[in-house]
Amino acid sequence: MAVAADGKVYFTDASRRFAPRDWGGTFEASVLDILENSATGRVLVYDPTAAASGGAAVQLVAGGLSFANGIVLTRDGQSLLVNETGRYRVWRIDPSARGLDLSQPAPGALARVLLDDLPGYPDNLMHGLDGRIWLGFAKPRSAVIDRLAAWPSLRKLTLRLPRAWWPVPKPYGHVIAFTEDGRIVADLQDPSGAYPETTAITETPSRLYVQSLHAPWLGWLPPLPKTATQP
Repeated sequence: MAVAADGKVYFTDASRRFAPRDWGGTFEASVLDILENSATGRVLVYDPTAAASGGAAVQLVAGGLSFANGIVLTRDGQSLLVNETGRYRVWRIDPSARGLDLSQPAPGALARVLLDDLPGYPDNLMHGLDGRIWLGFAKPRSAVIDRLAAWPSLRKLTLRLPRAWWPVPKPYGHVIAFTEDGRIVADLQDPSGAYPETTAITETPSRLYVQSLHAPWLGWLPPLPKTATQP
C-alpha cells in the first residue's frame, strides 16, 4: 500500500477470482489468476476523512488489471506506480482517477504504461536511495504461458492438469531499479535461482536487503556503486 500526505491509503487487490486463503497461498493463487488472465485486479483508495463523515470510505481507482501487485507514490505525490504482474508492466496512474478500466486499449489521460514488456513477473515496488524505485521479479517469463495468451481454451485445459504439469517458470533471481520517469538504472540477475522468487529490495546505505516469496532467509547484497546507479 501507499499512504499519501492527505491520509488517503492506496492499495492493490491482486485478484477478485483467486484468494490465497482458498487456493493454497499467494503463489498458487497468482499462478491460477495469471493463467486464467481474467484481469480482475484493482487499485483501491481508502479515505479516512470520508469514512469519518459517513461517505464512501473505499473507492475504485482503476480496475481491469491482470494481477495488480505492488504500488508506490512518486515523491511529489502526483502519480501512483502500479505493477500489473500478469502483463509484465508498470502503470503510472493519477491518484485522483476513479473508476478507470485499464483493460481497455485507451484508458484515458489519467493512466499510462511506464514500463512495458518486462522480462519477468513484477512483484512489489519499493523506494530506494537517490530516487531509485526497486522492482523484483518473482519469476522469469515463460514462453509457454506467453503462447497460451491467445488461446483461452488451452489455458482452461492447462488449469485442469496436475499441478506438477503447470508451465511454472524455473527459479531465477532478478531485481531492477528505475527512476520515476521509467529509466532503468540497475539490473541484478542470478540465473542459478539459488535465492528464489526475488520479490523486492529494501535499500540502505550499507546493504541491499533482498526479499523472497519462498526462501527461508533474508538475502543481502553490498550497496551499489553510486557512479553506476545515479538517476
